[in-house]
Amino acid sequence: MPFEMTPFYVIFLPLLGMAVATLGTLVGLGGGFILVPILLFLFPEASASTVSSISLTVVFLNAASATISNYRSRRIDFKTAALLGIGAIPAAVLGAMAASRVTRNNFEVYMGIMLILGAVYVLWRSTKAAALRVNLIHTPNREIQERRGPTYRFYINTIMAAGISPVSGFVSSFFGIGGGVVNVPAMTFILKMPARLVAPTAMLLLVLTSSSSLFTRIVTNQYEEGWRRAALLGLGALVGAQIGIYLSSRVNQRVVLVILAASMILVGVRQLVVGI
Repeated sequence: MPFEMTPFYVIFLPLLGMAVATLGTLVGLGGGFILVPILLFLFPEASASTVSSISLTVVFLNAASATISNYRSRRIDFKTAALLGIGAIPAAVLGAMAASRVTRNNFEVYMGIMLILGAVYVLWRSTKAAALRVNLIHTPNREIQERRGPTYRFYINTIMAAGISPVSGFVSSFFGIGGGVVNVPAMTFILKMPARLVAPTAMLLLVLTSSSSLFTRIVTNQYEEGWRRAALLGLGALVGAQIGIYLSSRVNQRVVLVILAASMILVGVRQLVVGI
């Protein structure tokens, strides 16, 4: 049955988009992990490509809104984002094309696996009392002065960054979840970026990959059914991203991560059962 623009959805979808963007920005992983399972439940008739396209639109608007604020705060490593984007953008195009070929049941199974793996990472991250130290062995090749904070000097390994980027680009595009679950831990524990710069830089990279994936989906006619739902969710996401940035320094993030991980495990198991 095709989607009908009822008064319920006109009110509910913007509120949902705002809530998802708030939580996604708050934990620095984007909102796709939260939104895709909800969309699969709300719209059982929708194809996998439609669901991921809707989610990607919300992820893009969420990331763009957050990036504006992060730019003003001068907490983005533009060089690293551009470096990662070189490999991530072509991979995002491939992910968008692959999404059009997967069945709904298979997508449910793959999504369930991703949710459980993501929950394991979120739980592990919640136990880290402090971020790892930046790389002190090599001569720093980055220097960023935060508007109201310290100056960060650190080293980025170009080869490692090039190897990471295609994985995050494909995962972000195929599932419509955003690449935060790959980019955030990779930037923190492999590239060893300062913690304050990780989420803002990951958000900028997400703007690049999600926009390229959405363009591919539009060109290949994957987006005809979902644009109205995406627009309603996106309106809320623009507001939710700013709320998430405001709350990021005012709430106990560890508690939020534990609750999020528990929810992801429950939903992931459900997706596996439904898909199988």
